[in-house]
Amino acid sequence: MDNKFVTVVDGESEGRAGTFLIAQGFGRRHEQVVRLVKKYQSDFEDFSTLKVSKVRGKGRPVEEFLLNEDQFLFLGTIFKNSKVVIAFKKKVILEYAKVRRMLYAAKSQHSNHEWLMSRDFGKQARLMETKAIQSFVKYAEAQGSKNANKYYMNITRMMNGLLFIFAGKFKNIRDILTPTQLMTVSSAEQIISKGLQDSMDKKMYYKDVYKEVKRRVMMFAELHGQTEVIDKQLLLAKEDLKLTNTETK
Repeated sequence: MDNKFVTVVDGESEGRAGTFLIAQGFGRRHEQVVRLVKKYQSDFEDFSTLKVSKVRGKGRPVEEFLLNEDQFLFLGTIFKNSKVVIAFKKKVILEYAKVRRMLYAAKSQHSNHEWLMSRDFGKQARLMETKAIQSFVKYAEAQGSKNANKYYMNITRMMNGLLFIFAGKFKNIRDILTPTQLMTVSSAEQIISKGLQDSMDKKMYYKDVYKEVKRRVMMFAELHGQTEVIDKQLLLAKEDLKLTNTETK
């Protein structure tokens, strides 16, 4: 997704934009924007809870507010309109609309038969992978690993990072993947399961086991290629809409 300002945070059903970049768009200092948000905090929170995050500036990380669309529009009413301000408001509002359409399309596909089939098949592959990781964790602990439990998270993070480009942070990544992306994940999880088992059968050192599994997933990812998460959903929604319109004519 090529949005510069608006993204998904913590798996919410709406987009948010950070005040650090918003300040630049309005041609204001970030400290000034933060002061305004704090001054009118109760008004901002009439629309939604204000989320706070940290962003890295030129120096140490600075605290910023993450605003939903209504909060951004309210902030925009505080600033005097100019050509720059009006153009920036339009750009960001269009980004909010794009994120909204994408999230709606991602949720709508859950009633799609192909998606449901891919999701069910994926659960089986995930179960096999989980069992393989459980065996690997015990294997690593027996070889002296003190943080073997982290492999559950590390292996999943490694796989997702090699296969996908994410436009936001999501609580459950599989819920927003397309059927094709779900099948890709299932294939990668089967590769991981076999890689773990093969390497343990060879009595490899646990750190080398992880490296071997990562090597196999990297080879798969190079052949398959990375795909964007969420951006695909809008394309699917548009194609479905075209098909529906054609059928009803």
